[in-house]
Amino acid sequence: MLTHSVTITTAVLVCLGVAIANISLGKGAPPTADASQLTTNDMLALVSHDYVTPAEAAGIAAAKKRAYEAQVKAERAARERARRLSILERKREAARRAARAKARAEAEAKRLAALPNPSSAQNQALGKRMNAAKGWSSCWPSLLQLWTRESHWNERAHNPSSGAHGIPQALPGSKMASAGSNWETSSATQIAWGLSYIAARYDTPCGAWNFWQNNHWY
Repeated sequence: MLTHSVTITTAVLVCLGVAIANISLGKGAPPTADASQLTTNDMLALVSHDYVTPAEAAGIAAAKKRAYEAQVKAERAARERARRLSILERKREAARRAARAKARAEAEAKRLAALPNPSSAQNQALGKRMNAAKGWSSCWPSLLQLWTRESHWNERAHNPSSGAHGIPQALPGSKMASAGSNWETSSATQIAWGLSYIAARYDTPCGAWNFWQNNHWY
């Protein structure tokens, strides 16, 4: 009876040893594919292996580094291309705006030129009377020279580059709207506004002409 018990015990120990050896060596049934069903032995079997050697790990790390650097370089190049395209598009848009503004100015100049307008002599005669009404008769020669240089007493005179307009070359011309809604073509409205500007800035046409002679603008 004792011999039979020893034999059973020995068999059990041998089976346990084989099972432990199989776990250590990763042998036996493969672990289940469902991670939620992994047993402790399955996990031990999975993590007991060295799947990657140090040399392989170094190669993988080098490849990952190269991939990252390539990605960074590509992203930087993409940002630079976008920046250049943005600058180019802004320049193109600025050129388009300038072209549209120039076309509008040219069209406006043609429109005004087509309208009937008084002669320079007629505008000068009107300006002389309005200047005298301001009490500036003694400064008439100065006003005559000033606006001859500015516009040749042409109420349609328009500077396409600056936008200055009319006999007094108001800048912008729309400033003369404070003297009348017909500021674009009315000599009287333009002269009235111009005399007001001179009074506010230079006191009299004499002062304005003196300033113009030194600066070529007033």
